[in-house]
Amino acid sequence: MKHHKFVLIIIVISQFCCTSLWFASNAVLTDLINNFDLKTNALENLTSAVQFGFILGTLLFALLSIADRFSPSKVFFFCASLGAIFNTCLIFDENTLFSLLLLRFLTGVFLAGIYPVGMKIATDYFEKGLGKSLGYLVGALVLGTALPHLLKDGLQDYSWKNIVLSISVLATCGGLLLFALVPDGPYRKKGNALDISICYKVFKNVQFRKAAFGYFGHMWELYTFWAFVPILLITYSNIHKQVHFNIPLLSFFIISIGSIGCIIGSNIAAVIGTKKTAYWSLLLSCFCCLISPLFFMIDNAIIFISFLLFWGMVVIADSPLFSTLIAQSAPKKDKGTALTIVNCIGYAVTIFSIQVTSYINHITNTTFIYLILAIGPILGLIVLKTNSNFSKN
Repeated sequence: MKHHKFVLIIIVISQFCCTSLWFASNAVLTDLINNFDLKTNALENLTSAVQFGFILGTLLFALLSIADRFSPSKVFFFCASLGAIFNTCLIFDENTLFSLLLLRFLTGVFLAGIYPVGMKIATDYFEKGLGKSLGYLVGALVLGTALPHLLKDGLQDYSWKNIVLSISVLATCGGLLLFALVPDGPYRKKGNALDISICYKVFKNVQFRKAAFGYFGHMWELYTFWAFVPILLITYSNIHKQVHFNIPLLSFFIISIGSIGCIIGSNIAAVIGTKKTAYWSLLLSCFCCLISPLFFMIDNAIIFISFLLFWGMVVIADSPLFSTLIAQSAPKKDKGTALTIVNCIGYAVTIFSIQVTSYINHITNTTFIYLILAIGPILGLIVLKTNSNFSKN
């Protein structure tokens, strides 16, 4: 058991280090715009490029059952190394908009071998207490996602290239650490044959399908919220001229506090049930979307930041819970593929959400745009509520 705890710590640290690749370009966006003469819509394009890459990567990983047929630790290390290499290439002065988008796309492709594979490794070590384990794991994803914003604040006196390089080094170390210290887990059941139909077969399970659609609703909101955190802060500052925010530092705290939400949610789930906790977390984040316009009107920065911190907690708290339900309802030999295909579809949903929200933001510049984020949670809640067994457990 002690060995398992050590393994969980290593997986969490590695996940944290490697997922920092995700929003690396967002943290240095202003520098990229200035250095490469990009248009102001670079935020959604660079973010979407990573998402597109992740979608293609997870689709290929799922169809080929990579995480089930090969050693997950080796896959994790290989993908972390290549992701770090493509991230490093952002610093080259010869880059154009096309090459920057391509590099972010390729980074996204190899993130497909980091986040879902990390969850697969956790399921290979933990049968009991899987929910708590994934809570810590998704918490690491949240911290890794937020880290570039903290580096931007801490290294503001240095070149933006140092931030990018720091993230690449961190990702490489994370991959190496997991490869060296985490062998294949005791509950791993290797999938031998290539079976493309697995991606379809897993959805025949009703419980799997319910959890998956709840996850898709959650994803509609999550990454758009994360991508727009700096814009939320800037918008409030523009409305209330006397307010001056440290955008990178506050962005870090608003996103990273989600790691606490994951841990709290996983512990609550151990008491009242995973399904019920996921439902209430999705409901709370939906409520935040719906009341968000009101907080822009409040002339009190502390109240506004407190609201964003709460939103940052509940927006991600259900993610490890849905992943737990998905893993538990999939056959052992197909867990890696099941988690990966659900990730693939979930991140495809984020593309539409980010692009739609960005487009409306550009043409209207209204604080009511964040009501759009409630669409996903509302649909997810409807799907979950239609199954009485789901809401009671």
